[in-house]
Amino acid sequence: MGTDSRQDRDEDENSVRLVGRVTGVGQAVTLPSGDVVHTIRVTVTRPSSPGVARAGVDAIDVACWSGATRRAAGRLGAGDRVVVEGALRRRFFRAGGAPVSRYEVEAARLRRAPRRPGSGTSSGPAPAERR
Repeated sequence: MGTDSRQDRDEDENSVRLVGRVTGVGQAVTLPSGDVVHTIRVTVTRPSSPGVARAGVDAIDVACWSGATRRAAGRLGAGDRVVVEGALRRRFFRAGGAPVSRYEVEAARLRRAPRRPGSGTSSGPAPAERR
């Protein structure tokens, strides 16, 4: 595996951009630590593949930690198209007394996606950025 040089670390990047539909809207929850998080679920259709009858989807949990992204998440409803920009994170917590981990996207920006021609979907409020 080798050593990890400073140059290698400078080239690392953890960035995620999702464009999809909101399929689950939670509420802001205060964690035992006192932190507040609002989680939504975004479903993204996979590209079609030759020989596959129908394309699958990925349902991805998105954690909104900043005030701006929590407010933006609170204005969303099921079916809204959104753009999420952030980073992939692994969060550890306890459920039923057992340690659990989950991968999710930590939103740095969250906004409604621009309207597609003929879709009838609104473009929504201005983007929310993490501060």
